Amino acid sequence: MDQFWMSLRLLLLLALANTAPLFAKRWLGTRWSAALDGGARFFDGRPLLGPSKTLRGLVASIGATALGAPALGLPWTTGALIGAGAMLGDALSSFVKRRLGQSPSSRATGLDQIPEALLPLLAVQASLGLTLWQIAAITVTFFALEIPLARLFHNLGLRERPY
Repeated sequence: MDQFWMSLRLLLLLALANTAPLFAKRWLGTRWSAALDGGARFFDGRPLLGPSKTLRGLVASIGATALGAPALGLPWTTGALIGAGAMLGDALSSFVKRRLGQSPSSRATGLDQIPEALLPLLAVQASLGLTLWQIAAITVTFFALEIPLARLFHNLGLRERPY
């Protein structure tokens, strides 16, 4: 039963990590919207990450999860690590999508969800005693829930695209 509650808390932190940038964009507009890659291009001539990966989103994700973790009975450092890992996974997805020639904010089912859940869970695995099965279950659940939630956030005006 403890594994179930831990998994639920981690799923909530993952959701917070990945939705905080949407709320920050809505509230802050263009403030802090500097691209994380600074407009750099990779050897292939394409953007390293693209303009949708911003300082605002990174700070929002790490800050929100660091503040949210204690409310869920977890250390703030665990929350910050979840937020940073989620944004690293998001950046990795963007990097791969740019190499594949996909535009920023384009849809890539699986690639858009799995790294954002898997990397932060692997980062906290040892400190929380997570099993690989638990990490897999949380990742699959995040993947399954993210798609309908993205549509909901689109309908609420938080996302520009429904995916």
